[in-house]
Amino acid sequence: MCFLVTGGAGFIGSAVIRELITATSHRVVNVDKLTYAGNLESLASVSSEPRYRFEQVDIGDAEAMQRVFDTHRPDVVMHLAAESHVDRSIDGPAAFIQTNVVGTSVLLEVARKYWQALQVDEPEKAAGFRFHHVSTDEVYGDLEGTNDLFTEATPYAPSSPYSASKASADHLVSAWQRTFGLPTLTTNCSNNYGPYHFPEKLIPLMILSALDGKPLPVYGNGQQVRDWLFVEDHARALIKVATQGQVGEAYNIGGHNEKTNLEVVEALCDLLDARIGTSDLTSDTSHPSPRTSHRDLITFVTDRPGHDVRYAIDASKIERELGWTPDETFETGLARTVDWYLTNREWWQRVLDGSYRGERLGVGT
Repeated sequence: MCFLVTGGAGFIGSAVIRELITATSHRVVNVDKLTYAGNLESLASVSSEPRYRFEQVDIGDAEAMQRVFDTHRPDVVMHLAAESHVDRSIDGPAAFIQTNVVGTSVLLEVARKYWQALQVDEPEKAAGFRFHHVSTDEVYGDLEGTNDLFTEATPYAPSSPYSASKASADHLVSAWQRTFGLPTLTTNCSNNYGPYHFPEKLIPLMILSALDGKPLPVYGNGQQVRDWLFVEDHARALIKVATQGQVGEAYNIGGHNEKTNLEVVEALCDLLDARIGTSDLTSDTSHPSPRTSHRDLITFVTDRPGHDVRYAIDASKIERELGWTPDETFETGLARTVDWYLTNREWWQRVLDGSYRGERLGVGT
């Protein structure tokens, strides 16, 4: 089959494409606008494969997306293109509405027209067509009880402009399925982590700051709870949903790894202590005293506005109906992540200095 993956140069999208190319025989078309978070260097291991194609296109450009559909004739659309950083959504909500809401509506309309034409010209291909929308557990808001879990029936209560824009996109996908019959599926995942993660997110930010001896800022008291999912486990789950999921259904995907933000940062510090010791810790004005552990770099800062306290996923539906479970525990996944950043300095250094963008845009470094 041909998979059209939007946002394929992003963190989760690139993991999906690497999995599709290395573990299946499917063809892949990567559609990405290449905003700051899109990095084609994350696909270097598969970019020369004949089953891979790249299209630099904005999902909000209906004419360009129509050309992509007509040219590549996908069997599956996996929609991952999104603005996804909560802090950025607080500073500038408009970009999130434009990409996550308007962009999704444009993509749905192009997909609908393409699918309806297939029904006339190629009914067998139309019968197998799927539109898979990849969303987040943040659309549910936060949990009050310590034992509560998000299920597929949990009411939506988004807290940030980011989660509100994703909730809007989820509702659009559901409406296109109910109104037009478009064969859609939706997945809502917990916090992802792993290799190739953009350094603005918690885990890579903490790793790289610690390597540089910088303070490790933790919001509030650090007791916000998240369920952590290794990105390669998520990629496998997404492919399973796209190929085996029931049309019209939603599936929650979680890692069964509830940790407070402080626990995550402390675990990272302990791994770095074990991997590289503390001799590389540099002095700065924030931490002038000698340090015996990377934990000494932890600094508590003013909490984020509207910060949700706890997310936790009930992933029993995808386990029961599709047979998916994560391969990685939090401990094994975090160790793999730290080791990847320690051995792939060139990748993240090029992100930090911006040269990954200059090269891809043809303007030098």
